[in-house]
Amino acid sequence: MRKHYPWLFFDADGTLFNYNLAEATALRRAFDSLSLQFEDRYLDIYRDINGGLWQALERQEIKPDILRARRFELLLETLGLTSSPDEMSTVYIEQLAIGSELMDGAYDVLMTLHKTCRIAIVTNGLQAVQRSRLGHSTIRDFITEIIISEEVEAAKPHPSYFDAAFERTGHPAKSDVLVIGDSLTSDIQGGVNYGLDTCWYNPMAEPRPADLPITYEIRRLGELLEMLD
Repeated sequence: MRKHYPWLFFDADGTLFNYNLAEATALRRAFDSLSLQFEDRYLDIYRDINGGLWQALERQEIKPDILRARRFELLLETLGLTSSPDEMSTVYIEQLAIGSELMDGAYDVLMTLHKTCRIAIVTNGLQAVQRSRLGHSTIRDFITEIIISEEVEAAKPHPSYFDAAFERTGHPAKSDVLVIGDSLTSDIQGGVNYGLDTCWYNPMAEPRPADLPITYEIRRLGELLEMLD
């Protein structure tokens, strides 16, 4: 049975934007800019370090301004390389901010849905990256609002983040909002905790957790057009 939600809260990275591609390109260019030899294995090492720090941010253990350079301090230490983590961070963020490649189906889905729904991007990201990336993207005209964790000083899944999102979107009824994202810990858990319907974007068909009441699950973004009015 199809359902209408006046507001759709989409996650950005890994849901609408192809973050893996943008991240890999930005990291390689950051190494090149500092005249450091880049090896393919560095990407997985960086992702482990970066992922751990973003999880710490979700738990409110660190702030975004610490995360920016700390991930590169740890990366350079791990690789035994000598360079400036601050300079590497600056170049990386500049490059990431122009990486606006979309996930498969994102443009067509948003082009259709924005005619009947209002769309917000809800992201645990850095302001300099997310606003620039959206500005460079082909979906920018479909987006009513973007709520960035760094700007509102709270991160998904914390309720204060969703408080800020609801304030930015005019305090809709919770039953009027669907959260769509790929992260179980930030998007889905955050939405569930706040009393919202959720849609888990799970393109890799990962096992569904038994203890998390997910409203919908999709493999392709295009499935949203079959579910929503």
